[in-house]
Amino acid sequence: MGLLSLSIWTPIVFGVLLLAFGRDNCARGVRWVALIGSLLGLAVTIPLITGFDTSSAQMQFVEKVLWIERFNIHYHLGLDGLSFWFVPLTAFITVIVVLASWESITERVNQYMGAFLVLSGLMIGVFAALDGLLFYVFFEATLIPMYLIIGIWGGPNKIYAAFKFFLYTLMGSLLTLVAIIYLYNVSGGSFDIQAWHKLPLGSLPQTLVFFAFFAAFAVKVPMFPVHTWLPDVHVEAPTGGSAVLAAIMLKLGAYGFLRFSLPIAPDASREWAWLMIALSLIAVVYVGMVALVQKDMKKLVAYSSVAHMGFVTLGFFIFNDLGVSGGIVQMIAHGFVSGAMFLCIGVLYDRVHSRDIAAYGGVVNTMPKFAAFALLFAMANCGLPATAGFVGEWMVILGAVKFNFWVGLLAATALIFGAAYTLWMYKRVYLGPVGNDHVKELQDINCREFLILAILAVAVLYMGLYPKPFTDVMDPSVAQLLQHVAQSKLP
Repeated sequence: MGLLSLSIWTPIVFGVLLLAFGRDNCARGVRWVALIGSLLGLAVTIPLITGFDTSSAQMQFVEKVLWIERFNIHYHLGLDGLSFWFVPLTAFITVIVVLASWESITERVNQYMGAFLVLSGLMIGVFAALDGLLFYVFFEATLIPMYLIIGIWGGPNKIYAAFKFFLYTLMGSLLTLVAIIYLYNVSGGSFDIQAWHKLPLGSLPQTLVFFAFFAAFAVKVPMFPVHTWLPDVHVEAPTGGSAVLAAIMLKLGAYGFLRFSLPIAPDASREWAWLMIALSLIAVVYVGMVALVQKDMKKLVAYSSVAHMGFVTLGFFIFNDLGVSGGIVQMIAHGFVSGAMFLCIGVLYDRVHSRDIAAYGGVVNTMPKFAAFALLFAMANCGLPATAGFVGEWMVILGAVKFNFWVGLLAATALIFGAAYTLWMYKRVYLGPVGNDHVKELQDINCREFLILAILAVAVLYMGLYPKPFTDVMDPSVAQLLQHVAQSKLP
């Protein structure tokens, strides 16, 4: 068993143990076991970080074992610069979510923690899978724990939100399964994703494959106009569920474009790039304007996520190194910033039990330490220089201007809208006189909450001030991908 297998199965084993043996009458022990499991899962990724060769575009830490001989299905794992950072990011966010849910979850604690640990391993499996069917199994399996997290521990309309989440994502993925089976037959009975990259597909097959993958990945990102499930799910999901959904699960769709759509159907990707760019710009501009009128904090940040992920897909389909690298950097940065934003909303919700902006006002007077952290994350969400939120957006805007000035100009409006809706929310919630008796009685964050927010603050500032370690890893793989896409594969 290699390092990647350990990264996948360590949290899953701990999660299954919690589901099997955990009980509510020993909730404290369950929480500690969950924390140990998540920390071990994170520790296993450290040798991946120290051992990764940043000068190579080849797959590293490869594991390949025959799984189902009859259909030539392999347990095939590996990482390159496109997928590498999402493995430690997933393990890191899992630790944060376990800590954040320490006191807020009091019922079925073992099932809640177990579901998150299993989900963590499955998501790492998606980023590491190099076998098409293995990827699909991991990709679909992530729906189950998230469906349960929303449906059991969510808000008043949790059942509706859970069904909407499950049906949207499952329906899109069925076409992807058809595409995977088609590629299996065309390649002579191989599920090897890297072998699929070399298939000389015709124009029509490439277009059909491209849109089959688009059906799943666009819903998962989510792109306009299939984004409507996300605000409902975020509003109803518990804080930990919202943090993981925004920080990691949305990235599964964007990663799918990099691993499948662009390299397998490069001509179709170039042909339909105008559509992807148009949908991305609509997400950036229109959804940013929709965020301005939201009264619910979670819904506002949910629409903000759609706008920020629009930057990611825009970067991928302008086909230059700044755009693609910027899109990947934006994915990582959004993982830190959006996770932090939802955890801040959770801190307030645990105390006041309301997500309405109107229910607050003057929080800085009673929670000064917390308000300082919230301001940092709000600024990062706006794309303030020296924060993680700035780096990816700036790279994508530069790449977009290089591609087409007007596309770059429209993309840059996101910085204006982002500042408008984020700072307006901050002003109404945190600044001014104390809004009501609930705010007057608020207690500032405790040591556990301070630790969580401080760790995220360090991550946001470190990535904003020194993004080189992140970009160095991805540069060779991005260059190889762009070279591959630029070379026509039409027979």
